[in-house]
Amino acid sequence: MKWKGRRRSSNVEDRRGMSTGGKVAAGGGLMAVIVIVLQLLGGGEVADVLNQLPQQGPATTEQRELTAEEKELGAFTETVLADTEDVWNQIFATQGFDYREPGMVLFTDAVQTACGGASAASGPFYCPGDEKVYMDLGFFEELRTRFGAEGGDFAIAYVIAHEVGHHIQHLAGTAGEVRQLQQGVSQAEANELSVALELQADFYAGVWAHHNRKYLEEGDIEEALSAASAVGDDAIMKKTTGRVVPDAFTHGTSQQRMEWFKKGYRSGNINQGNTFQALN
Repeated sequence: MKWKGRRRSSNVEDRRGMSTGGKVAAGGGLMAVIVIVLQLLGGGEVADVLNQLPQQGPATTEQRELTAEEKELGAFTETVLADTEDVWNQIFATQGFDYREPGMVLFTDAVQTACGGASAASGPFYCPGDEKVYMDLGFFEELRTRFGAEGGDFAIAYVIAHEVGHHIQHLAGTAGEVRQLQQGVSQAEANELSVALELQADFYAGVWAHHNRKYLEEGDIEEALSAASAVGDDAIMKKTTGRVVPDAFTHGTSQQRMEWFKKGYRSGNINQGNTFQALN
């Protein structure tokens, strides 16, 4: 992705390297934690997921100096968020609405949010309580080495755009409606709604990529699709348990996630992203 020298968002707070008042508990092991991370990517109830994770001690104001590589990665994420701001401000304007831009917090080890405390194990997630995307950038190395994603900068861009997609759902009221619908239905039905919400966020990420094409480079879309495939329910279940349980899907299969991202990318039309109707 062509990003150097372009506008960077002022809505990013960099807390990386900030020390905490306690150690991160081991929890149920890294593999179990990754499953919880993917629940977050699925657009589920963030506060419920964060409550499953080890709670941290209070953060201090002490912060180590970031490396040159970390600073560059931070600048990249600021540029990607700026691109999402430009695209979604324009799309909302064409619909006659004002776009309320989300914040983004970069962190390592632990972070406090309006949805509760989280450790680095929580990975990237969106908190509707404070309308911020939280990014532990170390997650992407785990995604590449343990779950087979190609990596690359556009894999990070895809996840940021995906989490911003959850912000779009929050602004549109879709996320709140889904949470209400999930009350009083079977677990299987609740999971289906989660899948639809997840796939719609993938679709919105594709819509963003469509409108950001002038900055894309060869191989970028393939990097996004590789990341989407790596976080499919079937792929994760095969990696973690060796078996696939469709009734337990909450994010969609690898194929579904790639297809909805591609649909958004090809069309650029937010009106074609009714994943709820498509899955019925």
